[in-house]
Amino acid sequence: MEREQERTRTIFEETINIPVGQTFLSGDLVIPEKAKGIILFSHGSGSSRFSNRNKLVANELHKHKFATLVFDLLTAYENRVVNNRFDTDLLTERLIGITNWVSDFYETRELPLGYFGASTGAASALKAAAVFGDRIKAVVSRGGRPDLVLRDLPEVIAPVRLIVGSLDQPVIGMNEVAINALEQSVDKDLVLVPGASHLFEEPGKLMEVASLTVAWFERFI
Repeated sequence: MEREQERTRTIFEETINIPVGQTFLSGDLVIPEKAKGIILFSHGSGSSRFSNRNKLVANELHKHKFATLVFDLLTAYENRVVNNRFDTDLLTERLIGITNWVSDFYETRELPLGYFGASTGAASALKAAAVFGDRIKAVVSRGGRPDLVLRDLPEVIAPVRLIVGSLDQPVIGMNEVAINALEQSVDKDLVLVPGASHLFEEPGKLMEVASLTVAWFERFI
């Protein structure tokens, strides 16, 4: 128990308000001691930084010395408009703003960057990765919709892991199309988690997602 506490000791843990254009977005920033990188979470439609699924993955990343920023892409007012949740351009613009803030913030500016995206948030993560080039070291998508940004995928050079539940048939097809749209020179894979549905609610399946996520970031960051 003492060894586990040592592994997860943090040097910074705060809820912060981040300016992006004329908007302030709320995010939970956690930096473990001796962090080797920071993972920005781009959540899906209808979700928020309070998502238990995101928290589980973030906690596993902390144990492996990755900082995380889990934030809301939309304000509470904006989130009431359903179309905003599927506005890939708007969500990407917000993620780009957050990424630039992290790159300037004194506690995180030296840390290599990665993206973790879910559902429509995965589309914005990949589109932002196309903009930033080698500044983004790796991207992981959980049950994502990368098919929403197909024309941007050839510009992505970061290593990409797409994780989909084996029972999530429609999304499997969407991810197969997307992985083929990525350049052959890009490190990429599509992992199907056996017996898992779209939200990975089956016992132990979300932990499998977390393990696959940690392994990808440890490989490339």
